[in-house]
Amino acid sequence: MQVKILKELIKSRDEEICTCATIIQEVLQGVREDSKFESLRLQFLNMVIFTADQVQVAIEAASLYRLVRKKGVTIKKPNDCIIAWYAINNKVKLLHNNSDFDLIAEHTELKVVRLK
Repeated sequence: MQVKILKELIKSRDEEICTCATIIQEVLQGVREDSKFESLRLQFLNMVIFTADQVQVAIEAASLYRLVRKKGVTIKKPNDCIIAWYAINNKVKLLHNNSDFDLIAEHTELKVVRLK
């Protein structure tokens, strides 16, 4: 279902779709077929790809994790803090289907749109 929604968004081009290296890796590593891998790779390369200094991202994502942890919430996947940081830092909404992002949004400036 999420893949279908994302494909529709990519085709419609109603809104600019942005990503980061972490998302690209997470998606591409799950692709089994070489042709699909190549197709997705090319689609990602046509998106806006957020970049930042890796050390800065690591420190900021760790700070984000700690901020939420101090509020009694433990984020299960550290990569989610990296992805959330990119969205917060670039002031974009994060389209997702992951409860960690909802938890981060409750305690930070992260704006989310949840896939149903």
